[in-house]
Amino acid sequence: MTVDGDMAGFVPQKEVVYNGLLPYSDRMEREATELLAEIKANLSRAVLLRELWPGVAFWSGKLFSFLKLYGRMFSKEDHILFIKLLYELVTLPDLEPHMMQSYARLLIQLLKKKELLSRDDLQLPWRPLYDLYKRIVSSKTEHLGLVWFPNSVDHVLRALIKSCRLYFTASSTEEMLDEWRPLLCVFDMVMLKAVSNMELFLPTIMPPEEHSQGFQLWFDELMTLWMSVQNQPTWEGHLVNLFARLANDNIGYLDWTAYIPTIFTRILRSLNIPVGVSKMMAPRYLTNSYDIGHLVLWITALLGGSGNPAQKELTCLFNSIASFYHPSNHGRWQLRLMRLLQRLPASVVRRVHRERHAAPSWITLVPECQRLTDGDLQEFTRSITGAALLAMFSKTGSTEAAYALQNLALLTPELVIPPVLEKTYAAMETLTEPHTLTDTLSCMIGMARSLVSPNNRYPEGRGHVLPLLMGSLPGIDPNDFSKCMITFQFIATFTTLVPLADCSSAPSQHRDLTEIEKNLCFASAEFEDFVLQFLDRCFALIDSSTLEQTRDEMETDTQTHLESLVELGLSSTVSTILTQCSTEIYKMALQKVYHFASSNIFETCVSGRMVADMCRAAAKCHPAESLRLFVPHCCSVIFQITDNEELQSEDVLDKELLWNLQLLSEVTRVDGEQLLKYQGDLERIVCVRLRCKRAYTLACSLLEHTLRSLSLIYPTEYSSTSGGFDTDLPIRDWGRAGDVADLGVRWHVPDKEKEHFVFQLLSRLLHPELQRIEGHVSGDQPMSREELLQSLAVVQHCLLRAGSMLPPLDGPHVSDLVPSMINLGEIKLHIGVDYDDSRENYRESICQTMRLLLHHILDYSEDDTKSLFVIIKIISDLVFFRGTHKREFESRWKSFTLAKKSMENRLHGEKQHIRALLIERVLLQHEMRKLVVEGSEYKVVHQELLCDLLRLSTSTDSQVRSRAQHVLTTALSTFSFSYRDLIPRILQLLSHQTTGTQQQCKGALYCLLGLHSAPSPANARDWDCVGEVWPALVRCGLSPSLTLEDPSISGLLNDITDRIHRQHDTIGIYFTVSESCVEVANHIMQSTNPRPCLEAASMEELKEGLQRQRIRNAVAARKYEKLVNDLLDCLEDRNLPWKFEHMATDLLALQLREDHPAPPDAVLFFTQSLTHDSISIRKVGISAMAGILKQLKRPRKKVSVKPSEISGVEDPEGLCVGDREANRWLQYDSNNLPLSQEQWDSQPYVEKTHCGYDSWPREMMIHAASEKPKDDLSHEEMGEGEKIIFEYFSDPEFIDRLVEFLFLEDRKGNDSFNPRRFCLFTVQFCNYGDAFLPLLWPHLEQLASDPHESSQRCVCEITAGLIRGSKLWSFSKVDRLWQLLCPLIRTALSNITVDTYTDCSHALKHTTHNTAESTGNNNGNHVKCMRAGTPRDHTAVELLWLSREREESSFRDASLLYVLQGGLAQQWRVSELLHRLLDYLEPKLSQVYKNVRERIGSVLTYIFMIDVALPHTQPTSSPHVAEFVHRVLERLKPLTSEPETHVHEENAQKTDERSQAVKLLKTVLKWLMASAGRTFTTPVQPQLQLLPLLFKIATVEIDESDDEMKQDARTCLSLMSQGLLYPEHIPLVLAALEEMAGRSSWHARYSVLTYLQIMVFYNLFTLLSVPAEVLRIRKLVMQLLLDEQLEVRDMAGTTLSGLLQCQFFPLDSSLQTQLQTLSQTRLPKAREELASTDLVRRHAGMLGLSACILSSPYDVPDWMPQILMALSNHLNDPQPIEMTVKKTLSEFRRTHHGNWQEHRQCFTDDQLLVLTDLLVSPCYYA
Repeated sequence: MTVDGDMAGFVPQKEVVYNGLLPYSDRMEREATELLAEIKANLSRAVLLRELWPGVAFWSGKLFSFLKLYGRMFSKEDHILFIKLLYELVTLPDLEPHMMQSYARLLIQLLKKKELLSRDDLQLPWRPLYDLYKRIVSSKTEHLGLVWFPNSVDHVLRALIKSCRLYFTASSTEEMLDEWRPLLCVFDMVMLKAVSNMELFLPTIMPPEEHSQGFQLWFDELMTLWMSVQNQPTWEGHLVNLFARLANDNIGYLDWTAYIPTIFTRILRSLNIPVGVSKMMAPRYLTNSYDIGHLVLWITALLGGSGNPAQKELTCLFNSIASFYHPSNHGRWQLRLMRLLQRLPASVVRRVHRERHAAPSWITLVPECQRLTDGDLQEFTRSITGAALLAMFSKTGSTEAAYALQNLALLTPELVIPPVLEKTYAAMETLTEPHTLTDTLSCMIGMARSLVSPNNRYPEGRGHVLPLLMGSLPGIDPNDFSKCMITFQFIATFTTLVPLADCSSAPSQHRDLTEIEKNLCFASAEFEDFVLQFLDRCFALIDSSTLEQTRDEMETDTQTHLESLVELGLSSTVSTILTQCSTEIYKMALQKVYHFASSNIFETCVSGRMVADMCRAAAKCHPAESLRLFVPHCCSVIFQITDNEELQSEDVLDKELLWNLQLLSEVTRVDGEQLLKYQGDLERIVCVRLRCKRAYTLACSLLEHTLRSLSLIYPTEYSSTSGGFDTDLPIRDWGRAGDVADLGVRWHVPDKEKEHFVFQLLSRLLHPELQRIEGHVSGDQPMSREELLQSLAVVQHCLLRAGSMLPPLDGPHVSDLVPSMINLGEIKLHIGVDYDDSRENYRESICQTMRLLLHHILDYSEDDTKSLFVIIKIISDLVFFRGTHKREFESRWKSFTLAKKSMENRLHGEKQHIRALLIERVLLQHEMRKLVVEGSEYKVVHQELLCDLLRLSTSTDSQVRSRAQHVLTTALSTFSFSYRDLIPRILQLLSHQTTGTQQQCKGALYCLLGLHSAPSPANARDWDCVGEVWPALVRCGLSPSLTLEDPSISGLLNDITDRIHRQHDTIGIYFTVSESCVEVANHIMQSTNPRPCLEAASMEELKEGLQRQRIRNAVAARKYEKLVNDLLDCLEDRNLPWKFEHMATDLLALQLREDHPAPPDAVLFFTQSLTHDSISIRKVGISAMAGILKQLKRPRKKVSVKPSEISGVEDPEGLCVGDREANRWLQYDSNNLPLSQEQWDSQPYVEKTHCGYDSWPREMMIHAASEKPKDDLSHEEMGEGEKIIFEYFSDPEFIDRLVEFLFLEDRKGNDSFNPRRFCLFTVQFCNYGDAFLPLLWPHLEQLASDPHESSQRCVCEITAGLIRGSKLWSFSKVDRLWQLLCPLIRTALSNITVDTYTDCSHALKHTTHNTAESTGNNNGNHVKCMRAGTPRDHTAVELLWLSREREESSFRDASLLYVLQGGLAQQWRVSELLHRLLDYLEPKLSQVYKNVRERIGSVLTYIFMIDVALPHTQPTSSPHVAEFVHRVLERLKPLTSEPETHVHEENAQKTDERSQAVKLLKTVLKWLMASAGRTFTTPVQPQLQLLPLLFKIATVEIDESDDEMKQDARTCLSLMSQGLLYPEHIPLVLAALEEMAGRSSWHARYSVLTYLQIMVFYNLFTLLSVPAEVLRIRKLVMQLLLDEQLEVRDMAGTTLSGLLQCQFFPLDSSLQTQLQTLSQTRLPKAREELASTDLVRRHAGMLGLSACILSSPYDVPDWMPQILMALSNHLNDPQPIEMTVKKTLSEFRRTHHGNWQEHRQCFTDDQLLVLTDLLVSPCYYA
């Protein structure tokens, strides 16, 4: 690069290669360098002068644009400095959230290409980013409305952390573990926070020598935790994501072999596939499933290596789920299965690319021994292809399967393409199943590139191209839209890749051709035939699409959506085909198209557009030949007709004229070079003035296309090879990728001659029209509206297509918009045009004339809306248009992306796209440069036009207003700071002091609302604007022009308020720039390559910058207070309508902040609003007051403590988790309750419930006991806001009214415990102590004694807040409080009702738990305050003894247990209470009432939740499941010792002991059901002890009359069978099942099989890893296959079929022989002498063979024909054999019917004869 002297040795990081292919690329380097120097200078200067807004914000936006336009075209030094600067900016404390988010997005872009910067180049500290993340995601004030973040801030922050973690220092892993390990308490919500933080932050890409400082510090610990935990708790998914990332980033450096069975077992379980008879699932499995994207990453990383062990499991996985992909199977699990199929091959392609084709970088390579070999890839493809082929015809569409097959074809085309081809040919031949054709064609489209590539491992594929193309032609069917469209796409895709040239003579000229190439050459002779047949099909489609055929007389003559899509498909396909044709074929096609177009006259709406598009496509390929045919023909017809001057004034013209105008307007959309030959004829036509609207519209199109072709820069050809197809051997170019370095783009660039012709047309057409319009305005030459429209149409089309040659509007800038010490100028980009200043500036002329006309129309004929529509469009183009419209660009970018995705070669990467796509991308790069107008300077001419648009936006016609508002809003986002000029003008129209019309007010409101997708002007992040807009919005309620009786205005106001709420984020007041930020900015200022274009800021400027920063902050604070006071002033106006009062209250609540106290007047207002008559204002007031009280909360001093000093015990070395001596002091101890102030102060006070369960934090902070502030502040010590609140809450009348409102119902029957009210009272009692309790207490007593729902809920909310708020009170106050509270709680609980028991439970939960979820904050600060025995924990004890005191009703018992459960759930520190609760419950287990049993079951689940078998965890001091089960079994002996008959609820001789045991068992069943899926580990051995009893109870037949116990037993068995098993548990479970299988009850034996089915599927890979147990299961199934009971044998056959289907054991020769031997058991000849054992053995053999058949429902393996024949021989056997054979044959016919043509190939003719006879003979229907 040689740009300037100071750029010597400059090496850019990574350029946009497409810039080098633009026709003006020679100017790009200097332009980029100058722009970069400008950005470096201004960005660093803005930081040095501490001007975050607008300076840093403006120039960081310019840096974003630079990245988009030039890529990373800066040095590595600059790259690192930019990253460091942005990192410092993002992590600035108290930065405005929106600003932080925009800097974060820019930083993500800078870090995107990780290969450019190594860890040696860049290191970033992790803690500032973590502090930022914690401050935002775990905000303690967001739920209180004190800070508002952008909606996407979480997503952006996570993306930023993912980009940055690569560069965290080597020591960061250890620091992170020290930070988060103390949070690892599985019983606390904080566990989710810890694990998600680890997933997000822990770095996994490190050089091997740093692994000991990286993942090796945590891998074993977290892996053993994951292996031990069950039932998918919420945090498990995050662990899986972390492991997947670790595996992917360190392939070959971690040995996963030992974990593979567990990994695949859990993956299979997480797919949520229903299995077994009941198809029941534990609910947690459905909600906490693993993320498929990470699963796919993990599986991919496990593949390869010695023996490739993961591949065997993967093959087994897909074999076991393959049948679920069949189209006949459908369910909510299908989405996950499809996603797995879609993403897995793509992930493997990415890995192979990384191992074989990726450019070398600093990131550690995959070791050679671990890389995927071709053999590995073939095995992978074989394992997944079957599922993909089944999924092709899924009911949800073939998209996922097509994507999977596309990627598989990149890996192993020889294995994937043949079966898809087979299906495609079959689909082309069938007429009855059009969906199969669309599905197979869509799959073939994705595989097209792999099929035609020359250096391919599937060379035969190219021979299929012509048969496929010819076979697809019947798909162009006018009667089937979807088939027609997919056929167009199919043909276009293949012809893009294949030159259509006849090479049949090549074999005689080239001696080096292979046999395949010779065959291709001979076959290519058919291309000509294909092209001609294709055109004939298109002509037939057009003939059936004429307006006369597709419309009734009365219908519209505009094009329908479907017709426009067909037109698009047709034109793009024709264009592709003719682009790829050789010259000979092209000429024949051109003649055919020309003949069709010239020998017919088409209507110009539907068919005419299609034909004209075809002609345009033909003309574009070879303009010279095509124009030679079309232009003379069309011109002669047009001249012949228009020479008659009378015709020019007619309203309806000849169809022939219209058709030829349309045809000519389309064929001129070609290379402008060729149009110059016909400039005289074209000029003559466009200068004819026709009155007919359709005719002049077409003439304008001709003018537009002519100007466009002459004035724009664009490529002139898109063929697949740059040299054409007539020179070399085209078959060797099939599927060839374009070479970016040698693309050979041919550009059309306007030269002097074309420019002259353009301006000649403008002077002939535009100039007279502008004069005519001026004459109309002045009154000299008035025009009719139609004539005016015609003139405007000419002006619009001239501007639209010559716009790129017309310089943009210029003039003086609008000054003093925003104060800044930084230059805020716009970027000037060269777009290939050098404007000629000597020519007339038509853009300015149009601008002046349009403004004159607009004012004339608005003054004299405002109802001329059609003209106004055109004027608005012209103004839009004047302001924005420089050759491309943004919407067009976005549409083309989207099309390009889709085409790229469908044809890209992701395996090789490196821009291996086809040439046409690369050329399109270069053109898009050119157009992107034309669209970079954001941040444009706001000039006076723009100001004038925007004021005109504002006038239009508030005019009388709604459509005019709407269109003008759209342009105006776009302009506001385009021109820098223009909103600061325009918003005051909008607000003038809303002012209640001006007398405007309702339309004006409505238009102004719509202007403030803004576009749906864009930020609303009413929400500008600017104190000046918000300070004016929000009060003005409220005050417009006083305007006489606005009436709320109009529903549209009411709805509009709702929309504005809603938009403000959704888009509002906190606007910054206090901006500061850190010294580290300034230091980086100084480094940028001193950098070179290129040097910043400005000198460094002087000391005076730096001092001024600091001074301005201070002034800005002070002014912002004043503006904030003014806004609040203005809104309060509005609210004081008595005339303000109620809707505006509500709006003002909402807006005022949005302005509460955590960094600035609310003004006293605001505190007063919100305090008063608590007792407002309007319920919505009261709701806002409650939320706002909670926030204000939080603001006023006094900081409490915390001190650091050492746990070892408190306990006197040091934790042992290594990991030690759970109950232990070192954390005993945290446990609740009733013998150690604080009974005095000294004891209260001496006991340490730890409020975090997770604290101490795992390791201790490095520094443990707790509230200082002795140094707490006084509970009672004196009046003098209070701030102004505190005094206001104190005075109101000390007023008995206020309290009376407040409580009266609080217990009013809001939504009758739907109200529930309100966390916002709870927050309000919590902070109230925390701030003011018990000052207000005397006034509140009588109300609380009254409410507690009232059984009504609203009263009970109100007392719950206040009491919960009171208990929570008292956590830091002095001992004496707490003691007094509880003396009052205990009887109150007793009273409330005695009045508990069905409507209020959930509220009581929530109240207790809020007082004793982390209430993060219920307060709307993910990691809230309301955690349990647990002093070693605080009196507050007596709530639980009180309830416990209270519920023991008296038996009243089943409902009361159940309710009290529910409330108690809310208080004690998952509390590991209250083991004493759990023991006491269990002791109390055990005698009550034999409850009569079902609701009490269910609640006891649920409470038992939480009691035993703490008893977990997790790694490094000490035995818990809480109750143990094993001991409980032992005691229960003793009490169940009357049932377990019964003989082998079923246990029934009603028994004739029912003893009292047995009756008690039955009731106990019912409760135990409720416990087992409640704990399934909830506990962290499953106690297998205790469950096994209960298993025999469950098998004894559960009946086989499901009957409505079944009692509750049997149904529960079946449910328990189903849920227990889904449990996760470990290898050490398998022998125990199988031993229990084998024992059950030997029982005399056939129901139990049957249930063993249903249990086994689910157990095997949900633990498939774990079981397969223990071969001895697989043999035991096989033996057990075979044993039950020979059972004497028919039902058991049938279920054994079904089970065997399922086990074979998921390949649990193979269908080997020994099993086949065993089954055939059984099936051939001889039976006595006389039927009456049938020996039962012989019949059973024979039937067992037949069931086994039937299971083999049914185990392959959708294919025909080699062994199947023989077994089918064996089965058919037993069709006449005695029952039940005959029925088994018939059912099997019937099922075989059903499942194989869909692909019978394919399956029949597997049978011999004799077998087919027998089979046909069997399947259609009368015996089949018998």
